[in-house]
Amino acid sequence: MATTAKIGTTTFTTPSDVEVVATRVFDAPRALVWEAHTNPEHVRNWMLGPEGWTMPVCEIDLRPGGEWHFVWRKSDGTEMGMRGVYKEVQPPERLVNTESWGGDWAETLNTILLSEKNGRTTLVATVHYPSKEERDRALGTGMKDGWSISYDRLAGYLSSMD
Repeated sequence: MATTAKIGTTTFTTPSDVEVVATRVFDAPRALVWEAHTNPEHVRNWMLGPEGWTMPVCEIDLRPGGEWHFVWRKSDGTEMGMRGVYKEVQPPERLVNTESWGGDWAETLNTILLSEKNGRTTLVATVHYPSKEERDRALGTGMKDGWSISYDRLAGYLSSMD
């Protein structure tokens, strides 16, 4: 899979009216990036968005039909959660799951693809929304900033997993 992403930079594209794609190259082998995305012990250490958030709930049943549930807590006690169901689990290269924030947020279908070359892993994460309006609404939340911060944190965390 070709990419113009540089190590240390998360790039975002909107290849269709209903998709957001994030691409990031990590200086780590694919198996390690997979483990960081699929093991609760690791996920709760990097998928936190802006400073001041923790992840007290990180449940992953990694199998097709298995459910996942994350809850974040801000230092002021504010909480937000999301959950979904795994549709495809193909270690260490492909993970497909639904994602629901609850309330009036639309459910999305998320796909993570991992490819490795020379010990570096290119991650391509695609979020598919049911409509352009839902995609644009999500983009308006600052999601790209939180996503970038989390991937920056993941890059540092991966070096500690070696």
